[in-house]
Amino acid sequence: MKERPWLQHYPDEISHTLKYDEIPLYDFLVQTAEKHPEKVALHFLGKEVTFKELLYKAKQMAQFLKEKGLRKGDRVASMLPNCPQAVITYYGALLAGGIVVQVNPLFTERELHYQMEDSGAKYIVCLDILYPRVEAVRQKTDLEHIIVTGIKDYLPFPKNLLYPFVQRREYGVIEKAVESADTHYWKSVQAIDPSSFTVADDVDPKNDLALIQYTGGTTGKPKGVMLTHFNLVVNVQMCDAWMYKLKESEEVILGVLPFFHVYGMTTVMNLGIMYGAKTVLLPKFDAGEVLKTIEKLKPTLFPGAPTIYIGLLSHPKLKEYDLSSIEACISGSAGLPLEVQQRFEAETGGRLVEGYGLTETSPVTHANFIWDMRINGSIGVPWPDTDAKVVDSETMEEMPIGEVGEIAVKGPQIMKGYWNMEEETEEVLKEDGWLLTGDMGRMDDQGYFYVEDRKSDMIIAGGYNIYPREIEEVLYEYEGVQEVAVIGVPDEYRGETVKAYIITRDGKPLDEQQLHTYCRKHLAAYKIPRIYEFRDELPKTIVGKVIKRQLVEESIAALEKEEKAN
Repeated sequence: MKERPWLQHYPDEISHTLKYDEIPLYDFLVQTAEKHPEKVALHFLGKEVTFKELLYKAKQMAQFLKEKGLRKGDRVASMLPNCPQAVITYYGALLAGGIVVQVNPLFTERELHYQMEDSGAKYIVCLDILYPRVEAVRQKTDLEHIIVTGIKDYLPFPKNLLYPFVQRREYGVIEKAVESADTHYWKSVQAIDPSSFTVADDVDPKNDLALIQYTGGTTGKPKGVMLTHFNLVVNVQMCDAWMYKLKESEEVILGVLPFFHVYGMTTVMNLGIMYGAKTVLLPKFDAGEVLKTIEKLKPTLFPGAPTIYIGLLSHPKLKEYDLSSIEACISGSAGLPLEVQQRFEAETGGRLVEGYGLTETSPVTHANFIWDMRINGSIGVPWPDTDAKVVDSETMEEMPIGEVGEIAVKGPQIMKGYWNMEEETEEVLKEDGWLLTGDMGRMDDQGYFYVEDRKSDMIIAGGYNIYPREIEEVLYEYEGVQEVAVIGVPDEYRGETVKAYIITRDGKPLDEQQLHTYCRKHLAAYKIPRIYEFRDELPKTIVGKVIKRQLVEESIAALEKEEKAN
């Protein structure tokens, strides 16, 4: 890699190039369990699991899957929030030689069906409240075994006895799974004796997949990003090098970011396992609960997204909590407002910096230095062994310093490609391993990068990637909708929010509440349009393509006019 301007800013503690372990990802757990067997690995709502116990339980899961016929390369889906079962399933599947497919628990039947059908997953572990959804898609996919668990399975006494009443109040009566040859309760996994289990030793870290992580793109359906064991191992070890002040086995990581998202998976779960850290799991973000947890359990590392930090800073009782244990935070998924960064650092005394990455890059490629030179508003500089440049998307020629083009990245954390999508892979993976990110940006003369805009129409709301075409397809199926265009509009809390422009058939009005109810049935909550605007026509090019940029500009202008009026 030729000399790049950002390398001059690297502190002595961070090497420009690192030595990576060519190991299966599950070796992180095996090695840490040997070094720190009695150290607490997971803290979940009062229940604690040591590294020794975690490895044992992961081996139980691996043995269970083997007994149910799993062969190397079979896909194992996990539809779980942050809880011990999510970590056990993830590492258990890897230990058995499987490939993990992570599923957002908020997914509707329609979304789940697509992901299961595309990945060809044979096994899935899900929460009891999600079982009806999973059972509904079983017959239409390759799913052979469903393993059902519940939050109460890892709650301490007496919470485990009280939780079913809380669950009934929140979700109503839940359809119970009937245990059979292909439907199993978590207790069946816990009953396994893993003493005869042997770890899969035929894994080729650089070529064998550990994960198929679904993401969207500029067009079409969500894509399965193929990440190898080595991709994920190196990104965690890069993270370790970047956070050079952290001490092995002494840190406490706050796990608010969902593990079913690649950012939380790498910077919280896998980093915590490798580091021998105590990871505090929270199944969902609740500002009050997070504040209580920080004061009580004193986490030192807190990866998050801007909406998480904004939520905490907006809590009416913020000043009542001691947040001084926080030492380092890397914010991702969306741009970090300067005001949020400054306020959060003032409240905690820790450091909050912005980073950047993609599902296709395991995910981190850039970040500001935590304890060294940083530039507010920038996504920072490339990580060790990671090259980056701003290019002309068509020619791949590098743009002059300061000029906007498409950000391209290259490094050992770059995906193998998209699952069963060769054409889409070729569109973004170029010669010599360069990946086109789809993000437009620039680099300054110091080597710091800035994201200016997205090449695609993708919406990022609350840290979630939302793809307009998917929402448009759902709306097109609603009776009375003739034409639709979905965009993202600025939102103070979520970064962006979803807005749908709709032309009705024959100009007949639609009931907005009924439309909203319909969307709730077919879309995860974060994808549902928050704003509907009914129009007689939409701006289009000469060939009939909707000009979404014009709709975005009109929406921004309307918001600014409204703010001035208030």
